[in-house]
Amino acid sequence: MTLLTKRLISQVEKSGALSIAEYMTICLLDPKHGYYTRQQPFGSSGDFVTAPEVSQMFGELLGLALAQSWLDQGAPAPFILAELGPGRGTLMSDVLRATKSVSGFQEAADIWLVEASPALQDTQRAHLAEHHPNLHWADSLDAVPDGPLFLIANEFFDCMPIRQYRRTELGWQEQMITAKDGALGFMLGRPLPDQAVPDRARKLAPGSMIETSAASAAVAEDIARRIGRSAGAAIIVDYGDWDSSSDTLQAVKAHKKVGALDHPGRSDLTAHVSFSELANAALPFAAVSELTDQASLLAALGIVHRAQALAVEMDQSQEEKHVAAFQRLTDADQMGQLFKAISIFPQHGMPPPGFTHDTRDPDL
Repeated sequence: MTLLTKRLISQVEKSGALSIAEYMTICLLDPKHGYYTRQQPFGSSGDFVTAPEVSQMFGELLGLALAQSWLDQGAPAPFILAELGPGRGTLMSDVLRATKSVSGFQEAADIWLVEASPALQDTQRAHLAEHHPNLHWADSLDAVPDGPLFLIANEFFDCMPIRQYRRTELGWQEQMITAKDGALGFMLGRPLPDQAVPDRARKLAPGSMIETSAASAAVAEDIARRIGRSAGAAIIVDYGDWDSSSDTLQAVKAHKKVGALDHPGRSDLTAHVSFSELANAALPFAAVSELTDQASLLAALGIVHRAQALAVEMDQSQEEKHVAAFQRLTDADQMGQLFKAISIFPQHGMPPPGFTHDTRDPDL
């Protein structure tokens, strides 16, 4: 039993059940025992590997897509180049290396890394200090100044806190975290009125579950407001789909799935992203692209040609690893189809390269 487990049990016994959102926030960001505040989760020695850690091609191609969008919008200067949840700084490092050849881009950029974990901020400083003179950190997007915003968020929204609601014969009930016999467990709260859940949920049969993330919607709205007001573009890549009606809360420890309640503070907690929820929040203020899968996006951005160019000077062992990395990013049974992407860009403007306008109603 972790120290955080004991504290959570005590809290529930004193104050009542926790929402999934409250549980996730404590487990991931508790100042003393939170997952992101006490350890380095990334890479083969951590608990999971993200696309930038798989291959430099991922960050290079997304960075060049943002740079082209910057050029298409008249190369505003100065501008904010931001990343949400930068991990070890690997993606931003690849973005900066790839965009050195884009005239004026880095000279005009003020770089902001939005990171809530002090430990990860220190790692990012060590990794990026020599790459650019204008590096800044913020623990939330609210602290980033206004201005044209060109932003990347890779595997950021999947760890935002969610709430879960299950439809039973009694109606919609929120799934909560309780404690019984010295252990954490799930329970259903009191029945809720239909208006307490999104319209899309009212058609679902008993047994269905929906997940919502007010925190994710708030961040998407903030991004869209900034872009609608001052220009820019955002590329959001994460695992999920347009919508989901199932339980996607999961925990990962040492590259293996574990129970979501088994190791509070010592395992990563995530949920699949509902891209329609992000689009709904953004659309009043900016345009949103059609949802695309990671494989299609990277193909449109030229990953095949980039892979071939990198392979020219590799020996056989390096080339084998390179091919494996390419396959991991693009194969349907690996990251290629599981991960999806959308972009946010100015109304009446052009989406970044690799994306097309979306004509769907996000409420459907």
